[in-house]
Formats: sequence, structure tokens, C-alpha cells
Amino acid sequence: MDTNDFFKRQLPHYQPSSATYFVTFRLADTLPAEVIQRLRENREAELRHVGQDAILSYNVHKKYFARFDQFLDHAACGPHWLANETIAKIVADTLHSWDGKKYELICYCIMSNHVHVVFSTDQEIHVAQVKNLRYTLSPIMHSIKRLSARKANKVLYRSGQFWQHESYDHVVRKGEELLRVVSYVINNPVKAGTTDDWKKWKWSYVQKKLLDCFN
Repeated sequence: MDTNDFFKRQLPHYQPSSATYFVTFRLADTLPAEVIQRLRENREAELRHVGQDAILSYNVHKKYFARFDQFLDHAACGPHWLANETIAKIVADTLHSWDGKKYELICYCIMSNHVHVVFSTDQEIHVAQVKNLRYTLSPIMHSIKRLSARKANKVLYRSGQFWQHESYDHVVRKGEELLRVVSYVINNPVKAGTTDDWKKWKWSYVQKKLLDCFN
């Protein structure tokens, strides 16, 4: 398929080639396996309880992500390499490097052990002045993780897995939902208690055309 792809890890996963995505990816081994297992078991139990109701199922997934993100914000174990400004800048530069090439970068927030990013693949982006290509989520995230991991490991004098393989992603509708998601992303440091104002967080970004909505 060239316009829509299915990817599978824990469950079949639908990734349209033209969409706005909210993605959370984290450093490897940031959460104990038993925590992840417990969260997943709770989610599956709640999904069985709500049955085929689409709205209730969506709310279950939202609750799962909120719990997951809260654990990341307050994780005492695991690496926190992104607290290193050199490493955080590598990630930020990587996210910006494909803005206008593989996606339209809408916002991001880099925390000490995970990253939230929102980008759009809606527009066909001219590549090498040869042809228009649409980039789907899986190769985009592979590129982001591969490049940033290689550079970060070099700075840290280490080798091996840097990012957790799985990412959490959600297709975002434009309009009010997009604004809610962007607000969630940039206010993550406030929610985590690391700052009292999102604008003070060095490793947050919002594209200029949306800035007035959050000032």
C-alpha cells in the first residue's frame, strides 16, 4: 500500500499517510516492565468492560496514556539523558531538520526521559525538486530516532539502544482537538512541576502561526 499502511507491535496499528500526529517516544528502559504490564492489563480490562462502544473505548485509551505519561514525568529510575542540554539540543535539532521536508512541525516538548511531538503529514512536500512524496509515521519516527540516537550515544560515550522501540501515537483532528493537544504538550513541564510557565521551558516549541493561541 502506498497511501495507507498497517503496522503491528502489540496490536494492529493504522497509520494514514496524510494526518496530524501526536507522538510520545521515550528513552529505553525508562519504566519498569511490571509498570508497563500493569498499565496494559488495566487498559485491556477496561476495554473489555466497555465493549464495542467507540467513545468509551477512546476514553479508555486516553486514560491509559495519561497514566503512562504521569509515570514518565515522575520516574525515579531509568535514564534521564535528555536533561543534558547537549542531548536535548540534538533531539530538538533533529525534529527541526525535517520540518518542511518530511512533515510540518507543529510543536514539541522535550522532557528528561521522553518527548512529545505533534507534526502533520497532510501536505505533499517537494523532495529534491524531483517528485512529491508522502511520508508515513513509521519511517518518520525511525529517522528521528536513528539520527538522534547515533549523535546522543556519541556524546555520552556509549553504544546500544537509546530509544524505546515503541512509541505512543494518536491521530489528531484539526481545530479544537489540535489546540487541546498542543496545550497538553507545551504544558507538560508545568504539569510535572519543573516550571510554572511553559514559555520558561527551554525545550518547548510551537510554530509561529499558533503562538497567539497560547500567549
